[in-house]
Amino acid sequence: MKVIVKKTTTMLLIASATLALSACGTIKPVQPWEKGNLAKTAMTFENDRLESRYGEHIYTSRESASGGAGVGGGGCGCN
Repeated sequence: MKVIVKKTTTMLLIASATLALSACGTIKPVQPWEKGNLAKTAMTFENDRLESRYGEHIYTSRESASGGAGVGGGGCGCN
């Protein structure tokens, strides 16, 4: 019985240490010279413009609403 408790305690200790140490990383900000890689068409969700326009048209027709997919702005002239 003591062997099972000792093994369970050891496994819980290892699991807790692994969980605690897994979040010790830092997030590196994007450097200015790396922003060109993020602007490539391969990094977009929809790299086919015609397909994205078609999907937007279907969504607009289905939801009976438009907007919200492009550049923000309103009629107040704030932007």
